[in-house]
Amino acid sequence: MSEILDVIIIGGGQSGLACGYYLRRNKLNYLILDKQEKCGGAWLNTWDSLTLFSPAEHSSLPGWLMPKSKNRFPLKQEVIDYLCQYELHYQLPMERNVNVDTVISENMFFKVSTSKGIYFAKTIIAAIGTWNNPFIPKIKGIDTFKGIQIHSANYKNAEQFRNLKVLVVGEGNSAAQIVAEVSKVTTVKWSTRKPPQYLPDEVDGFYLFNVASAKYNAEKQGIPFNAANYNLGNIVMVPLVQEARSRGV
Repeated sequence: MSEILDVIIIGGGQSGLACGYYLRRNKLNYLILDKQEKCGGAWLNTWDSLTLFSPAEHSSLPGWLMPKSKNRFPLKQEVIDYLCQYELHYQLPMERNVNVDTVISENMFFKVSTSKGIYFAKTIIAAIGTWNNPFIPKIKGIDTFKGIQIHSANYKNAEQFRNLKVLVVGEGNSAAQIVAEVSKVTTVKWSTRKPPQYLPDEVDGFYLFNVASAKYNAEKQGIPFNAANYNLGNIVMVPLVQEARSRGV
């Protein structure tokens, strides 16, 4: 049998890196397996104009602060650069371009079968996120529609939709930002099940993180929790969405 690691982390994005930091600090023998060919996690695949929801000083991974941005919220490339530097700074053990096929329990350990061989570990941390598994509902006619159909996970920028009629479906943050951007180059309709709900302009991801943490701790103790009427799923008014509002979009 190959070496038995204390922990294998599946996924080399921000969650995987944060876990790696604490495993390193506790001197555990671990390895991060990542399917990407280079550092940056899911941010490598996001649309070009995506930003964080929080200022840099409130968006850091454990142990090392994210450098300040000239923008209110750090840009996509700034986030990627930070994740790459973080991984290098802490010399986190990373195996890249690895697809994990199966994880099974075998002789009181976990056997991890991958595109680069088999690994064994006492513990598995799944940090793969949801970006690679987008949900597209089955709607009548979707199979016969001849136009462009993409999920927000595959959206890059507005140029491919210039001068086309575009329908954006969904009432979340991704939809709001895509509507805001695409509306600059063509006509957009926005379809939602219920009216979109917007947070106040001053509420950002740092505030929402604190609310989510307080809600989690309260529920753990069985205490009723009031989030001051701020639903964690409401749309964050990032500059792109604020600009679209000013245009009446």
